[in-house]
Amino acid sequence: MHSDIIIIGAGPGGYETALEAAHHGKSVTLFNGGALGGTCLNEGCIPTKCLCRDSEMVMQFKEADKFGIEDFTFAVDFNKITSRKREVTEQLREGIATMLKQAKVNVVNATASFKDALTVVADGQEYTADNIIIASGSVSKSLPIPGHDLECVMDSTDILNIDHVPASLTIIGGGVIGMEFASIFAGLGSKVTVIEFMKQILPPFDSDIAKRLKQALSKRGVEIITGAAAKRIEQNEDYEIVVTYEAKGKEQTVVSSDLLMAVGRAPRVEGLNLEAAGVEYSPKGVPVDENMRTNVGHIYAIGDVNAKMMLAHVASFQGKRALNHIEGKSDNIRFDIIPSAVFTTPECGMAGLTEEECKSRGIDIVCGKSFYRANGKALAMGESEGLCKLIFDKGKHKLLGAHIMGADAALLAQEAVDLMNADATAESIREVVFGHPTLSEILLAAAHI
Repeated sequence: MHSDIIIIGAGPGGYETALEAAHHGKSVTLFNGGALGGTCLNEGCIPTKCLCRDSEMVMQFKEADKFGIEDFTFAVDFNKITSRKREVTEQLREGIATMLKQAKVNVVNATASFKDALTVVADGQEYTADNIIIASGSVSKSLPIPGHDLECVMDSTDILNIDHVPASLTIIGGGVIGMEFASIFAGLGSKVTVIEFMKQILPPFDSDIAKRLKQALSKRGVEIITGAAAKRIEQNEDYEIVVTYEAKGKEQTVVSSDLLMAVGRAPRVEGLNLEAAGVEYSPKGVPVDENMRTNVGHIYAIGDVNAKMMLAHVASFQGKRALNHIEGKSDNIRFDIIPSAVFTTPECGMAGLTEEECKSRGIDIVCGKSFYRANGKALAMGESEGLCKLIFDKGKHKLLGAHIMGADAALLAQEAVDLMNADATAESIREVVFGHPTLSEILLAAAHI
């Protein structure tokens, strides 16, 4: 069977690119080796956000007295929590299937691999196309330490399918995945310990935000140990999990009922038979140019598999770029201005450069800061914990980065993305009318440098 475009992988990058290509009149064959929506919908973004919301509500209920609600009691039914998560993902997955069917995308529910540069094989059938887009996503990584392969060691997929709230939970890894699950299960009542190798949690985030999040989660009872290297994992005679780690030259242990390994994700390159197509790759992913093209001119790689930035929305827009290149079109997509968020409580959002990145690039900067405790809407919401930090270049005061911790930080970071795409300066931001009382005024306050 021949198509204009073959897409390998049905995550956000894959299925959204398939839909757009089909709407442009192209014939598309989409290979779905797992569940429609990929990791994001089924094992990542969406189910974790469901749990984040449940956890947040539980925490709000626990503080009902602060809002004048007395004698309020409630019970948590974890079975209903997991059922709601499943219903949300199923609803979205069914929606994707309907859209693909209406767009007449040929969906093949099988894993595909290359036979040669123009041909892929799935379930013994051969498919050819003028252009091929690899959108195979990523897999969970694991630390190669003794005990990493014990049955009790969960990855992010496993913990999303857990049938109970852990009495105690050790998380190896203080990145986005680790911190979201730390916040979720601490809110649901688990005693949580995080072991992070780096000196700060959330290594890609601005250090001011990472430090404040660590403080906020510590106040909620989460023990966060930074600068610590996990050495081995064992189970004792009571089936408790014992993690030995080294910090400041000394070995120490932490004991818990459950364990999550959250040390990031790796590009899914195995099983594609990329050698047959002549596509260069390594365990670090498939190298691509600015148009998402591999070393083979008609083969593209988008999303986690190229490892440029492992975010669902990045995959989607990389797909747009690849499709535009196939169609001979140009675009103004700014891949240097990408919003990202961590849906902890409190939430964190960022876009653009961090202060550390500016210093490493030799950019002279000036920073503006504002605090949630000075914002009327934040106080009315009972959300006084938070910081907004805007980074401007010292000369023209152009907005280079936004780093926020607090209520609706992800939305505020998106507002900053809009401003950065418009090449906003501190002066031009101060001339924008912001509604009152809103959390967005936190951005306005930080622009007063």
